[in-house]
Amino acid sequence: MKKKKKAMWIIGIIVVLLLLENLFIGYRFSWGLFKGLGDIRMGKLPGNAPEYSMDQVEPLPGNPLEGKSVLFLGSSVTYGAASVREGIPEYFSARLGCEVTKEAVSGTTLVDNGSSSYVQRLLKNVDPTTPYSLVVCQLSTNDATKKLPLGEISQGTDRDSFDTATVTGAMEFIIAYARETWNCPVVFYTNARYDSAEYAAMVQRLFELQDKWGLGVLDLWTDEVFNAIDDDARALYMNDAIHPTKAGYRDWWCPVMEQQLLDYLNSIG
Repeated sequence: MKKKKKAMWIIGIIVVLLLLENLFIGYRFSWGLFKGLGDIRMGKLPGNAPEYSMDQVEPLPGNPLEGKSVLFLGSSVTYGAASVREGIPEYFSARLGCEVTKEAVSGTTLVDNGSSSYVQRLLKNVDPTTPYSLVVCQLSTNDATKKLPLGEISQGTDRDSFDTATVTGAMEFIIAYARETWNCPVVFYTNARYDSAEYAAMVQRLFELQDKWGLGVLDLWTDEVFNAIDDDARALYMNDAIHPTKAGYRDWWCPVMEQQLLDYLNSIG
């Protein structure tokens, strides 16, 4: 009887801990069963006021992605963790009139270290028969935060040869898989600058991969003028050093990303 009672206590404690964990994830990251708690918190930010909604974005007719399908692969920045899920994919859908698929899970990595990695979600969650005209991948800050191995650039282009347990290998796998599956351009985008030597190294590696693969890079990291905003603007545009609000996406990041993307698409015909 005592053993049964003890087991019930242990089960009860585990249930409570799981509940608390899910409450924290929902409140902190607007994710999971209790994401509504995070939505309430994020909705109070000045940069998430209704006037910054992507519904206010003016369409750009006649652009090369109008009516096309675009895949966005990423983590919390693509998901819109601090913007009540209105971010980059929603901006481009409204602005360019493209059909977007948002495959984004907060806290996940390029490095293939589990079922929610970029690589595994690309393989398991994305329909290979959808005729994507473009794949846009986030250069994940989580790999830098977790100090995951950067790895080396491979000599070849065979996706089965890449070491996806490293950032570089995972990026090369994604590029090769997208080209083999959809024969479409691949673009990576960076975060705006924040204090991270690890992420700076990832950005440098991205430019090296651009030389090898000819991929597009939407670079928010290196532009001194772009990153030189004052404290008031930063408070409106960013929830923290990494995650933008609706205003940050719509009025700061996305117009620059849009111009860089259109320049790249025009350059490759």
